[in-house]
Amino acid sequence: MLIRVVAAGVNRPDVQQRRGLYPPPPGASDIPGLDVAGLVEEVGPGVETLKPGMPVCALVNGGGYAEFCVAPAVQCMPVPKGLSFIEGASLPEVFFTAWNNLIWLARLGEGETLLIHGGTSGVGMAGIQIARHLRGAKVFATAGSPEKRDVCLAIGAKAAVDYRGAWDEEIRALTDGAGVDVILDGQAGPNTQRHLDLLKADGRLVFIASHECESAEVNIRSLVRRRLTITGSTLRPRSAEYKGRLARELVAQVWPLIEDGQIKTHIHEPVPFHQVRDAHAILDENRQIGKVVLVVDPAMAPAVPEPCRPF
Repeated sequence: MLIRVVAAGVNRPDVQQRRGLYPPPPGASDIPGLDVAGLVEEVGPGVETLKPGMPVCALVNGGGYAEFCVAPAVQCMPVPKGLSFIEGASLPEVFFTAWNNLIWLARLGEGETLLIHGGTSGVGMAGIQIARHLRGAKVFATAGSPEKRDVCLAIGAKAAVDYRGAWDEEIRALTDGAGVDVILDGQAGPNTQRHLDLLKADGRLVFIASHECESAEVNIRSLVRRRLTITGSTLRPRSAEYKGRLARELVAQVWPLIEDGQIKTHIHEPVPFHQVRDAHAILDENRQIGKVVLVVDPAMAPAVPEPCRPF
């Protein structure tokens, strides 16, 4: 299907692609941009649930920084009722990533304890809220400033600590020495063993990136003895069928909580399309709280679209 793009999300993988560190998978557009919101322009053969003019947001395989973008129909979702296109564009990549890693890979259970590094990133904020509202988890987060830590607490984290300090000792103290069941991290590198030491028996460590270093030395004997799991994921190369299943679960379980205000998206800054360099600079300098969004069509951007039926 073809989407007339009103707004496009700016994500860390876009920055990595710009730096030459995250090449698009075979067959994907080499234009950056992994999530968009706008209006259905055209649909392909066999697409019956989407009609031209419907407001949608979508996880795309690339090409989001454009006036028009192609997406598999199964990766498209209705813009939640009451949200603008700018807010809609902030949802797909971070909520797909959080759901895939916390619910599917980490198998976060009811009432478990979770540590999310980078709690005010888009994925961090989505993950805190999913864990709190859908699993009743006790969530801890790390963030680099008092302002960011306050945001983590405001959206449901039990506590937030500075990732530049002895964060593992602080979390251990906050859990009365027990540690946590699941850790979500995007840095990796030399902190990997600290993560493993903080996990309870049968704990799960999930990597969504390796920004600090691509390798680490770990104590395998301890990992085996305590039955720990290390896993990671990259969504972009996954099949449309895989992403479609994620989309259906998000629409069924998360979208209603967004529509009634229990789960919120936070826009750090909407940036005009022609100032994309400024948008990337915000992420380069790690200033963002929530999501930076490019405004492609200013005339439509403030609009709150009429909801279309779930599909």
